Amino acid sequence: MSEWKAKRFWKTAAVVEKPGGFEIALDARPVKTPAKRALLVPSRGFAEAIAAEWDAQEDQIDPQSMPFTRTANAAVDKVATQHAEVSEMLAAYGDSDLLCYRAEQPAELVARQAQVWDPFLDWADTALNARLKARAGVMHIPQDPQALERLSAKVAALSAYQLAAFHDLVSLSGSLILGFAAAQDVQSARAIWDISRLDEIWQAEQWGQDEEAEAAAAIKQAAFEHAKVVFDLSKPDS
Repeated sequence: MSEWKAKRFWKTAAVVEKPGGFEIALDARPVKTPAKRALLVPSRGFAEAIAAEWDAQEDQIDPQSMPFTRTANAAVDKVATQHAEVSEMLAAYGDSDLLCYRAEQPAELVARQAQVWDPFLDWADTALNARLKARAGVMHIPQDPQALERLSAKVAALSAYQLAAFHDLVSLSGSLILGFAAAQDVQSARAIWDISRLDEIWQAEQWGQDEEAEAAAAIKQAAFEHAKVVFDLSKPDS
């Protein structure tokens, strides 16, 4: 038996300004989340991106072709309803941040990690008021609790839409600091993604690329870059 799929029932998708944000209307009917909640996004650009996805649907609706809609739904149905839990989960990355776990050998990799990752730890010390320390090896050594508390407060201050995007910036890179760096435009999302893959890139330089691994990484890179776009669109229009 073939799987049932929803069919297109509307002619046009439009952006409608409302108090507190923007909604997307399908022939004047506002789009709702899967949980039937109102989908009110904080910026016109975000709403236009969602409306374009609905306009692009043909006979059958393909949710996989609608990443902006999916992220917005997640922000409303999941993140907004458990904001504290999501914030705490992401803030916990600070105590085991990718940038803090360094190779012990070979010397070339050790030097490259220091050259590329140390500036981000220095940036976090200045911009986020949180000094995280690098460690050699894989054994966990707790970071300064006060630094982690300051990072946690910054995560908790994000809106539900920002937090939904920030979730992917952090979880895909494995680094709370790189997530903040991407969000604050320290470097481009593409550059920060490559920085998060320093170890994998170094291994590929030594032994050659694994096509399957590179294909999987490309999918994650696209998701990371999408998350950065959503994070920017989640800032309310002034």
